Amino acid sequence: MEATLPQPAAVPSEPTVPAKSQTKRYIKKAIKRIIPLLLFIAVPIAFEIYWIPIVFGIYFCFGLIDVMRNTRRTIGTIDRYFFGNGFFTWFLAPFNLLLDLACLPFRNKGVYNITDLPQGHQDEINALIEATQKRDLLAQLESKMGDKKRAMIFFKWYSKNIDTTLDVPEFHKKWKYIRTIGISIFNKKSSTGKHFGPLRVSLRVLYNINTMEGKNAYIRVGSHTHYWSEKKLFIFDDTLQHRSVNETDGLRACMFVDILRPSLVPWLNRAILTSVRLIMAPFRAVFYQHWTFIK
Repeated sequence: MEATLPQPAAVPSEPTVPAKSQTKRYIKKAIKRIIPLLLFIAVPIAFEIYWIPIVFGIYFCFGLIDVMRNTRRTIGTIDRYFFGNGFFTWFLAPFNLLLDLACLPFRNKGVYNITDLPQGHQDEINALIEATQKRDLLAQLESKMGDKKRAMIFFKWYSKNIDTTLDVPEFHKKWKYIRTIGISIFNKKSSTGKHFGPLRVSLRVLYNINTMEGKNAYIRVGSHTHYWSEKKLFIFDDTLQHRSVNETDGLRACMFVDILRPSLVPWLNRAILTSVRLIMAPFRAVFYQHWTFIK
């Protein structure tokens, strides 16, 4: 009689999950993962859709107020300000308008006579002109100019002295109000395009070194035209649209000077310019890309 082997106990089988239930479970998991991702993307987009038009509108209003300071309000001026080389001026418009308020009661006149400035500013400008007249700078610059269209040499840039081959110790001394000292040289039949300076924390002082004849060398700021043959000194706010022209057959060389705007809080303007120097030093060549630097 054969022995009967014990049979293994039956293992209960797992309940079969219907395919529809599995699909629902996967969908729920996917939704739980996708919703946070959608919120992460959608919330910033919704924020931008809401705020960008508001910020743009505010900026546009500031820019419109700023560009209307120009006395030559043509379509070309407005187009150049918002979409051309005045874009950085537009970008800084709120800050520049705030500076105008901070400098009160010294109102921004746009174009200045030297007598419009406080006595301390006048004294430094006159001292710089006197130092320039004592030096035969033009002869030295002519030898360096060659066939260059436009050239620039800096002795001081936002208070920092720059080493040059032209030895003018007076330019390197410590000034209270003057921050930048350079010379811009235009070769014959050379001009700039219309452009805007970006920042209104200083005024631009130009002093023509050489004697010009006739009315073919000038600077135009808005509707104001200044002829170098009539007066060698010109002071203006360079955030206004301007253009320098030399249609003569000789060189035109101008002292290129930035002086702090008159203010009841001059330390603030000095601090801003120091910050600008530190920030903009690596990008200086961008703003003078159409110029040749000489030493």
